[in-house]
Amino acid sequence: MNDFDKHSRVDKFEKRRKNTKSISVLMIAGSLLVIVLLGMWIFGGGDEQTSEEESTNTESTNESNNNDTEESNEEQTETDENNSSNSDEQANEANEEESDAETDEDESQSAEDIETEQVEPSGDNVKEAYTGNWEPIGTEQEGPHTTNYSDGSQDRQEIVRAAALATGLNASTLTTHWVGNGGDQKVETTVYNEDQSEIYRVYLSWVDNEGWQPTKVEALNNLPPIN
Repeated sequence: MNDFDKHSRVDKFEKRRKNTKSISVLMIAGSLLVIVLLGMWIFGGGDEQTSEEESTNTESTNESNNNDTEESNEEQTETDENNSSNSDEQANEANEEESDAETDEDESQSAEDIETEQVEPSGDNVKEAYTGNWEPIGTEQEGPHTTNYSDGSQDRQEIVRAAALATGLNASTLTTHWVGNGGDQKVETTVYNEDQSEIYRVYLSWVDNEGWQPTKVEALNNLPPIN
């Protein structure tokens, strides 16, 4: 074998060895690159997914808490409004009851202070009769007066109050059996208590701007027929 052939074979071997080495290096580098990319994708994607899930869960929790807070505030507001409304109603009822009690007490005290004088009974159905120094009951009516005998009228309401003052009955529980004309600006009314154990005929006169004034009371044995 000559030297030329020998050198040619050596060169070819060296070139092949270098090519194989280069290919091996490239394959190793490519493999490492693939591994790095896969690791970044796996771990990086997982962290991103976890962050997204945590963010979603946080938003859901916050939204749920906000909704619960709003519902709680609405319920509390509604409860406060109901309590306020109930308190106002109870206060109004208490004021009305207190006002009624004060009115009844004033009328009772006024009745106790009245000086009465026995007079002759006007008939067999009259147990006793008396006059007194009653004051006019007071009125909300103004101007020229014409008696209105209709149920629920201002005159009827004030006549009941005046009859209660003169007899000592409770104005809110007494029953009016009859009311009618007793003369010029005068009326007569028959009233009784709940069990009809107390029956009275009351004579009243109108005093301008001051209201109905009791002038005489007759305690009756029985309810008289209505005229």
